[in-house]
Amino acid sequence: MKSYELVIFDWDGTLMDSISKIVTCMQQMADSLSLVKPSENAIRDIIGLSMDEALKTLYPLLEQANFEPMIASYKEHYLTLNTTPSPLFEDSETLLKQLSARNYRMAVATGKGRNGLNRVLAETGLGHHFESSRCADESKSKPNPDMLLELLKELNVAPERAVMVGDSLHDLNMANNAGIDAVGVSYGAHSHDKLIVAKPKAIIATPLALLSVL
Repeated sequence: MKSYELVIFDWDGTLMDSISKIVTCMQQMADSLSLVKPSENAIRDIIGLSMDEALKTLYPLLEQANFEPMIASYKEHYLTLNTTPSPLFEDSETLLKQLSARNYRMAVATGKGRNGLNRVLAETGLGHHFESSRCADESKSKPNPDMLLELLKELNVAPERAVMVGDSLHDLNMANNAGIDAVGVSYGAHSHDKLIVAKPKAIIATPLALLSVL
């Protein structure tokens, strides 16, 4: 069985149950700015991308100069106006504790911005589990491999000793592009049938199932 040293997690839809909140906030942003409201499936497909890449995908005919008020509106809904809960998935914290107990090193590669990730790490109290992290506003957007390559270099881990865990095709394709193994989770943005296209090492239906894969 392959021995990994570093487990790199996506955040939204992988450790935190925030998909519903992201969908409703994106739709509320569209309503507030009188834009065409994207479907739930369309929004699920952009979760994990940087905001600029997400908006380019959802609104390909809009100029990028229009994105600033859209991003500001989305953030206002996400941080203040929208009350949709976004708890950790059941057993996410238990998983991280068990991985720590087994001496796995951990990191985060997320489509969140740095301020957003710092906020949820502080709110959940999980920040101490992770040696490092990369966010969408400080590296190229998934599925570009830069987030993972930067983490491997910083933490001095060989590609074959790392695994990426994520809920979207963007996560799995990023891992493929970086030359590292990936594990898909089918309880987030994308279904098992969608994730299988990227040929991950495994697809799990609960957080704790990762322990048996590793």
